[in-house]
This record gives sequence, C-alpha cells and structure tokens, in this order.
Amino acid sequence: MLAMMLAMLDNMVVGTAMPKIVGELGGLSKLSWVVTAYVLGTSVSTPIWGKLGDLYGRKKVFLTSVVLFMIGSMLSGAAGEFGWLNDAVNPMTQLIAFRAFQGLGAGGLMVGAFALIGDLVPPRERGKYQGLMGGIMAIAMIAGPLVGGLITDHASWRWIFYMNLPIGAIGFVMLLLFLHLPVRKTEHKIDWLGAALLGISITAIVLITTWGGGEYEWASPQIFGLGALALVSFGVFLLVERRHPEPVLPLHIFKNRNFSVVSGMGFLVGFALFGVVSFLPLYQQTVQNASATNSGLLLLPMMMGVLVTSFAIGRIITNTGKYRIFPIIGGAIMAVAMLLLTRLADDTSRLESSVYMVLLGLGMGFLMQTTLLIAQNSVEMKDLGVASSTATFVRSIGGSFGVSIFGAVFNSRLRDSMTETAGPKAAAMVDQFGGNLGSEGMAQLAKLLPADQVEPMVKAIKHAIAYATSGLFWWALAFAVLVPVLAWFIKEVPLRGAGPQKAGEDSPEAAFALASVE
Repeated sequence: MLAMMLAMLDNMVVGTAMPKIVGELGGLSKLSWVVTAYVLGTSVSTPIWGKLGDLYGRKKVFLTSVVLFMIGSMLSGAAGEFGWLNDAVNPMTQLIAFRAFQGLGAGGLMVGAFALIGDLVPPRERGKYQGLMGGIMAIAMIAGPLVGGLITDHASWRWIFYMNLPIGAIGFVMLLLFLHLPVRKTEHKIDWLGAALLGISITAIVLITTWGGGEYEWASPQIFGLGALALVSFGVFLLVERRHPEPVLPLHIFKNRNFSVVSGMGFLVGFALFGVVSFLPLYQQTVQNASATNSGLLLLPMMMGVLVTSFAIGRIITNTGKYRIFPIIGGAIMAVAMLLLTRLADDTSRLESSVYMVLLGLGMGFLMQTTLLIAQNSVEMKDLGVASSTATFVRSIGGSFGVSIFGAVFNSRLRDSMTETAGPKAAAMVDQFGGNLGSEGMAQLAKLLPADQVEPMVKAIKHAIAYATSGLFWWALAFAVLVPVLAWFIKEVPLRGAGPQKAGEDSPEAAFALASVE
C-alpha cells in the first residue's frame, strides 16, 4: 500500500502545483504535457510490468519499479537545475521527459500492488482488500492535492517530487524484508517487439490529440503522418501478439465479455478522472482566487466521495458476492456530475463547485475498484497478472487520451476567449506568464502592462479560464454517458472462492497453490 500510494500521490500532488510550475518554467500551453508524459509512461509500461511479474516473480519486479520511480522523482524535482543541460534542453522539456521516466516506474507500482493481492487472496475475499487499496488510493487523492498545495505555498514545488524519496525508501525496505512470495522458475520469451509497437502506437495517438488543431492543422502532413504511424504500428502489433508465445497483451482475454466490457469502462473512467484532476486546480486558483493549499482543500469533497464509496462497496461485495449493479449506478452518477460541472463559470461559488465534485467522487467510488475486481474474476489464474495490468493499462490509456484531448480543448477555448475579449497579443501574453494569477503572476503581469490595463486583463483571463474549463466537461460528458450503458452488459458471474467448492474448483487454497507453481 505504501508503494501504491507513491504512484497515486505523485499523480495528485502535481495538479495543485501546476500553475506555479508552468509560471516558473514557462508555457501554459504545455501544462497538459507534464501530466500526459507521466500517464503515457505509466500506460506504455503497465502491460510490460504485468507480464514481467508473471514470468520472473512479482517481488523482484515490484522492487525494481519502486527504484525506477524514485530515480524519476529525483530527476523531476531537479528539472532546470542541471546547468550543463539547460543550454541544450528547455527546463519544461526536461520536466516532461523526467515525468515520463517516473511514469515507467509508476506503471509497475500500480499493477504490481493489485496483482499481489490477486495472487494471495481469492476473489470472494478480495472485495475487502480491494476496498483497502481503494481507500489508499482515496487517501492519496485527498492528501495529494492538499500536500501539493502546502508545499507549493510554503516551500518549493520541487519538494512535491523529493518527498517521494523517504516514502519510497521505507516501502522498499518493508517489501524486501516482509513480502514473502513463492519463487517461480519459468522459461521466458519477453515480447519486446510487441511492447515497442504498442508504445509507438499510443504515443502517436496522444501526439495527434495534443497537436491537432493547435501546433499543426488537422489536415497537415504531420497529423496525417502520425495517424498512419498509429494505424500501421497497431496493426503490426496485433499480428505480433497473435503469433508470440508469450504476448505482452494476450488477446484471448478479450474474448471474455465481462473483461472486454470493464476494460471499455476503465478507459472512460480514466479519461474523465485524469482530466478533472489536471485542470480543476487551475480553475480554482485563478477564477476562484484560491491559494495552492486551498485548491487542494477544495478537491477534498470529490476525494471523500471516492473514499466512502470504495470502502462501502468493497464490504458489500465481500458479504454478498454481487457486483453488477454498482458500476451501473456509478456510471449514472458520474454522468450527472459531469453535466453539472459544465455549469462552471467565473462567478460559480466554491460551495456549488464542491457539491458537483462530491457527486463525481461518489460515482468514481462505485466504479474504480469494482471494475478491476470483475476483470480479475474474468480470467484464469495464470492470466491474473496480465489481466490486472491490462485493466490498469486501459484506464491509464484513457487518462492519457483524456489529458491530451482536454489540454488541446482547453488551450483552444482559452485562446479563442482571450482573442475575442482582449486581442491576440493578450492571448500570447497569458501563455507567457503561465496563467499564474498569484502574487508572482500579478507582479509579472504588472510589468508587462500599463497599470490601468491590469485589472481588465485579469478579468479577461478569469473569464477565459472558466470558459475553457467548463468546455472540458462537455467532452467528458460525451464519454461518461457511455459508462452505464456498457455496465448494463456485465454478466453476474459468481466470484471465485464464493461458497462451498466442489472437487477441482478454484478454492482459496487451490488458487494459492496454482499461483505458487506457475
């Protein structure tokens, strides 16, 4: 749980610090890439970590991911501090690259934690453990924005990355000493070609959604070239996976209807969640005049909704063995919350936005752990690790696409609003100082404009950011309404380990024995 908290905490602390980071390192238009790079690194590496854990043993693979994550954290905190590197690489580009490296380690932390639980606990009992893991995720969601805000307000934003080092060190030592798992000896054939092709395809798609209509025209050779690269690499990836003896992403697991349905739902949930957490702090700090600390506090209602429902649903599933109704309810609640969040404006009160976020958190709590539990229960024990990694991978891919698409929409609507109200030069100026309307941003803005123009410019910026933020939720709503529709097609399959077993059935003891000898 400590190791998993590292990955979740780091994803959450960055949001409240982003206005300060982009204000210092430059470029509001690059805000989404700081998040996208991390999520993309997580997405590309997740299926690889799951397969490596299946082949080489989860403990050593899990420990390796902890070490990589800590190195990535150290480098991210030091972005722009390497004098020899600054001349060749822009500090913001450095941070984006280091965040991608950090994400490689985070992919192993997420899938490893869930796969370890899957190794040792039968599905019927797994609900309460998934509830605990969901609770840790919720605590990270709650503590992350608040801690990120506190550090940003009272120290340097760099410490949001450095703080991972002591937590990671404690987690590493405890795992090394106290995590005892069966040692497996297996002949291995790692699907490196499949992993590379999958990474190329995903990266190309993310670049299309990020650059299309902004950096390059949609009909430009660059966008068409990226589209062709994505299609070709993904097509070749499918051929490789069909023929490789140990594919990084076994296609046969998608033959199970429940697994395919919850994978689609996971994509949509990731799309919505990462987009919300990435851009709401900017709205809160600029439009609602919250400090970084207060913007963390303003996210607490949503995170508390996730925490409460994760615990409650985990216990109910353990006691009843029933789960189908929960993702249907959660999807409907999430869609309603997205619709309400489209009402965000420059005069929306903190209380009103908090109510909307509570509702969103409740919907997320119904979905996040339940979908993973269904995915794990849909496959054979030998595919447990790769099923966990695939479910996490699909959610991460949704988050990666969500952040990149949201970023493109946000930047486009921001430019349009600023150009309409204050002219194109004003739109370029907003990107120059990062939209940071704290004391530092205001001081910088005052240097760029005559005194009588500062206040009208601030009003224009606030209106533009509110307009851009509300537009994001119309996009999120289009995806969110599909979640309960997909959930309706889930088939209620008894959880393994439920009730008395017949001879040869997957009892808890049999499941553990199978995991021990794989």
